Amino acid sequence: MARLTARFWVDAYLMRLRVYDIPAFVVAHGDDTGGAVLVKLATLDGNAVLFQRSFDLQSGKRVWVELAKGTEREVDEAVARQRGFDRDLWVIEVEDRAGRHLLDEDGLA
Repeated sequence: MARLTARFWVDAYLMRLRVYDIPAFVVAHGDDTGGAVLVKLATLDGNAVLFQRSFDLQSGKRVWVELAKGTEREVDEAVARQRGFDRDLWVIEVEDRAGRHLLDEDGLA
């Protein structure tokens, strides 16, 4: 299977979120072909969780792992640190009071 570009994955993810009427925004546009993607889930109560895609060493599959969790300010600081390391990084912000991000659905790892 061909490797998907970051831009294609981001577009597909945003479209899937729209199907569920979950607001999401690209807050940092990374490299279209090879940029990594972070997903910030803001639960609109002052808190947030930041996810990054990683490899599960046991299964060898790509999975989403929690990179940071706390107040939205703390999570934004974690995003800023990551962007300091990687200027090609994509950051998507998802806003959902119920905490839905859909990253555990098929096709999004």
